[in-house]
Formats: sequence, C-alpha cells, structure tokens
Amino acid sequence: MAEGLLKQKVDAQQVNVDSAGTSGYHIDQHPDPRMIATAKNHGVDISTLKGRQFQVEDYDTFDQIFAMDNSNYKNILRLARHNEDRAKVQLITNLCYPGENRDVPDPYFGGPEGFEKVYALLDRCTTVLAKNLAKRA
Repeated sequence: MAEGLLKQKVDAQQVNVDSAGTSGYHIDQHPDPRMIATAKNHGVDISTLKGRQFQVEDYDTFDQIFAMDNSNYKNILRLARHNEDRAKVQLITNLCYPGENRDVPDPYFGGPEGFEKVYALLDRCTTVLAKNLAKRA
C-alpha cells in the first residue's frame, strides 16, 4: 500500500520507490485482494505489485528505508553491514508521529475497517514523506 501511495505522490523520474518484505512468505505474490480493493476505492492501483524479500543490496540502492513495524525494523537492521546502513532505516509511522515508534497495524484480521485504517495511516505518512522528498529536490 505504501509503495502504491508514494508512487502517486512523487516524480518517478526523480524518486525510486519499491517495497519488500522481510520474510519469504509472499515472494512473487500480489497484495491481499482486500488491500487491492481498498486502494482501488481510493484511486490507487496496487494490483500489479508483487512481493519480494528485502536484501542487503537494498542498502546500496535506496537512500531511505522505511519499515512498517518494529519486527520488520529489527529484521532489516539485522542485515545492516555498518552504521551507514542502519542510519537509512526508520519506521514509516515516525514521519507522522516522530519518536513514537508505532507499528502500522496488521489489517488482515480486523475486517474491512482494518484495511481502511491502514490506508488512512499510510496516506498520511506517505504525504509527509513526499513533502520531505520535494524539499530535497
């Protein structure tokens, strides 16, 4: 969801946006149909996205790396080679709630409203990120 939202808010010529999981469960799979439907209801098409696993080389490819929750944050940091890698990683929710280290809630067991809540939270956070990126350009 965050990838789809951010891609709509930045210039693809200037910003490389990608997403990855920290486990191999969903490699090459599309997002959950309920997440696809929620995004579509808000004009965001994530239906063509496919899962991939975060890898060490992502530290070389990306200037900033955002984790959805504390568990993924720790998993990403485990792959860090040095302090420069670690400095690139933060929780996406800290963009909206600085220093609070909140998790993006897992919507999969919360019914349709859970997906709406995740959409709203990630929409706010990616808006802040897009504004921050625009300031850098």
